[in-house]
Amino acid sequence: MRFLSLLAFLLLSLHLQAVDYPKREMRAVWIATIYGMDWPSRPATNESSRRLQQQELCDKLDMLRSCNFNTVFLQVRLRGDVIYPSAIEPFNSVFTGRLGGNPGYDPLAFAINECHKRNLECHAWIVTYPMGTAAAVRSNRGSAVRKRPDLCKLYNGEWYMDPGLPGTSEYLYELVAELIAGYDIDGVHFDYIRYPDHADGFPDAATYSRYGQSKTIREWREDNISRTIERIYRLVKSQKPWVQVSSSPLGKYSRIKIVPNAGQTGLSVYQDAQKWLHDEIHDFVAPMLYFKDMFFYPFVKNWMIYKANRYVVAGLAPYRMMPPDNWTADEITRQINYLRLSNVDGIAFFRGAQIFRNAKGIRDSLQNRYFRYPALLPPLFWLSDEKPPAPFNLTVGMDGRQIRLSWDVAASGRTEVTSFTVYASPGSSVDIENPANIIATGLRRQEARFDISTDIEQGYTFRITASDRYHIESNPSKDVYYYISTYAK
Repeated sequence: MRFLSLLAFLLLSLHLQAVDYPKREMRAVWIATIYGMDWPSRPATNESSRRLQQQELCDKLDMLRSCNFNTVFLQVRLRGDVIYPSAIEPFNSVFTGRLGGNPGYDPLAFAINECHKRNLECHAWIVTYPMGTAAAVRSNRGSAVRKRPDLCKLYNGEWYMDPGLPGTSEYLYELVAELIAGYDIDGVHFDYIRYPDHADGFPDAATYSRYGQSKTIREWREDNISRTIERIYRLVKSQKPWVQVSSSPLGKYSRIKIVPNAGQTGLSVYQDAQKWLHDEIHDFVAPMLYFKDMFFYPFVKNWMIYKANRYVVAGLAPYRMMPPDNWTADEITRQINYLRLSNVDGIAFFRGAQIFRNAKGIRDSLQNRYFRYPALLPPLFWLSDEKPPAPFNLTVGMDGRQIRLSWDVAASGRTEVTSFTVYASPGSSVDIENPANIIATGLRRQEARFDISTDIEQGYTFRITASDRYHIESNPSKDVYYYISTYAK
């Protein structure tokens, strides 16, 4: 009976039709900087090559904007090194070809600015505990392993920070504090925030003996991770409460009855991510649901059942369209359909390369169908319930072959940056709950211009809303009706 139920469940997933477009949905992509996998493709050694490096990122962000993405997870910490000037860790070699080499600009500051120009949020993706291979650490004089050997353990040929040491928690706390103080990031996103694979053998017996107190080793290890997350969450919210704290846990939180042979799960590596949601020390999780069929659909449901009052953004795996897996693009789009049917709060793709290369037409599918209309980011209602003031004095006119909108917004005494959404619809009214009427969102200026054919004779109604950095949307402005015509008005 259980087999038949599972079979019916999977057959349903294979025949899902595209569901209605959501008005609010995180649409994210992980941009990996390690080894230059997504950016930069080559190091820069002079001003000309630096400009090419920067233009490469701009071109990729333009692709994301054209497909109506709204979020970037940019890898800023790799293996105990970073992509920005830090007093704690050295520059990774990826930007210059030389460990510790200053690329002549701040890649993180540049990326944040370029993301914001394109109405994209930029979240700082931090690889948490892995420090690299033994060989890599030997060649890295600035590595935390060499600077703070008391915090690190060698396990199966790889170095890791020991999550059980109070000094490790303090080290990560200081790293995030530096980021928060120095950059206008929209989120802090933790990767590999867990013990290593096959963690039972991790060499922390002395640490457990000293700090374990009366807890079992499972309780203690899970608590080590959760306690660090809670401390960092409190730090972030005390400094910049709108900055989101998230992580990418393993896609299978735990074994579930319908899939008893799930293999490694989050709990296998002492990663209790559902607890972080329930304890309100995360704003969202982006579980790495890089599987298909029975290893995908039931686990989506499991995350949604236990997400509490936070968000789940499902991590999908377009990289599996490449050898050796050779998934079809249809596998990814079926999963998108199911996620929307399940009211999942967003979609994130690992990683950027397949989107940028349009592997098997996946970018075309997103641009022309699945992300056809822009989407607002889900509101962080647990952080704020105050609406920003509605825009007013909306004016609409033509400037050459562009339609131009401008508006005003009252000062509200709030410190968060405000963004705007433009709605438009043919006729004398516009429904702002219909995603098809969203012309642009995340705009950071009080003006917008759109190319339009002046050969048409059509009246449109426009409205504007404002959103604060908690993604809380204002009431709309008053309607403005504008008739586009080749004839003088």
